[in-house]
Amino acid sequence: MVRSSAPPLLPILRSQAQGKVLAMLYLHPDNEYSLAELGRLLDLGSKRVHDEVNRLLSGGLVTDRQQGNMRLVQAHTGTSIAGPLTDLVLATFGPLPVLRESLSIVDGIDAAYIYGSWAARYWGHSGGVPHDVDLLIVGSPDRDHVYDVTESARYRIGKDVNVTYMDPATWLACDHAFVRELRDKPLVTIVAGAE
Repeated sequence: MVRSSAPPLLPILRSQAQGKVLAMLYLHPDNEYSLAELGRLLDLGSKRVHDEVNRLLSGGLVTDRQQGNMRLVQAHTGTSIAGPLTDLVLATFGPLPVLRESLSIVDGIDAAYIYGSWAARYWGHSGGVPHDVDLLIVGSPDRDHVYDVTESARYRIGKDVNVTYMDPATWLACDHAFVRELRDKPLVTIVAGAE
């Protein structure tokens, strides 16, 4: 068995996949997900999802049930650690799902990415706990609407969200020094755009 290393975002976890599964389940505690759906949403293979869910199930952190040929899982919120675990997952793995959900209601966004220290930790680069989240928005959304949703996200994840705006032509041309620098460093896609 290949053992993946602990994720820099939350090194007490055994793997990045475990953090992604916990974030999906604990940040949406009323939702049930099939294993296939978790794999698709989190971009994880079916075996990886199955292994992580079984590990979390054996630890009493998730519940499951069969519905036909589907196995449905959800966060086990009836434990004494559910609240603290939710807070911990929200502060570490939360920026991606929270910002993805928040920005989904904003028109005019061609692409959106997290960059900087949070993106670096997400992709496995070592370093300290990120104190903020750097967000690049490509397009021409209503900036007041973006401010409102990122302020709401800030309260949920407990980190400042620093927004940088860029027009699509500059992003696609790649002839701007800042764009080249961003493209050479870790980026986490929130809203996929044309490349």
